[in-house]
Amino acid sequence: MAEKTIWQKPDHLGKRIGMSLFGVVICAISVGFFKVAAFGVDPFQALMAGLDKIIPDVNILLFGKEINLTSFGTLYVIVNAILFIFMLVFDRHYIGIATFINLFLLGYITEFTLAKLTAFLMANPNTVILSTEGAAVGIVLWARIICIVIGIIVICIGSAFYMTADLGVSTYDAVALIISNTWKKGKFFYVRIITDVICVIIGVGLLILALYINDGLSFSNREHALTIGKEIFAIAGIGTIITAFFMGPLIEVFNTIWAKPFLYGKEK
Repeated sequence: MAEKTIWQKPDHLGKRIGMSLFGVVICAISVGFFKVAAFGVDPFQALMAGLDKIIPDVNILLFGKEINLTSFGTLYVIVNAILFIFMLVFDRHYIGIATFINLFLLGYITEFTLAKLTAFLMANPNTVILSTEGAAVGIVLWARIICIVIGIIVICIGSAFYMTADLGVSTYDAVALIISNTWKKGKFFYVRIITDVICVIIGVGLLILALYINDGLSFSNREHALTIGKEIFAIAGIGTIITAFFMGPLIEVFNTIWAKPFLYGKEK
């Protein structure tokens, strides 16, 4: 009898690797949709958005091509590498294949999705807002609403596959797990809320600081205050609330109808 392939073995390792890769990739794509929608992103992405705003671009010329050393994708890798060291020190058992897929791919895929989707919508006369001079200045509301709906559905599907595969967690997810399960400092639900709130506060704080330092915006000026408020809502808005509190039931739906049947077939 022929030896079973990796896809046929009881632990379904091949399928789980594929599910982890698929889940992380489409989660990354969904973040691009959230950013284009500008109705708020998940708490960790709010932190990343604040860092991305305040850290200046550092460009070098490499083989005749200008490379941005502080692009969103690169910053994502750096921050997650720091959190990965935290995982290594305090609890390595949360590290798996999905941890590395998330660490090295998510930021760059999000950056690519954001650039391509923004360019597409800004070039389309039906989805772009034009100034009185005819310059493209934004994306129409209905297109942004479609983007956030797509983003929510896609991130829940991706999360269902990534979680069901059970091949490690992201470095950010590990922080709350370690505090709760390894250090025994409280229930995971409450610890995760605290880490999420901290991320949003830091992200918004860095954004406000960047707008003040780089653009000279302050709350003392009414027009400036409106601009700051719009920028804050783009990273900490309704999308943030939905991802923080309402994703669970949707993820479970996609777990039931797609992720678990794909992994186990008729076994469950």
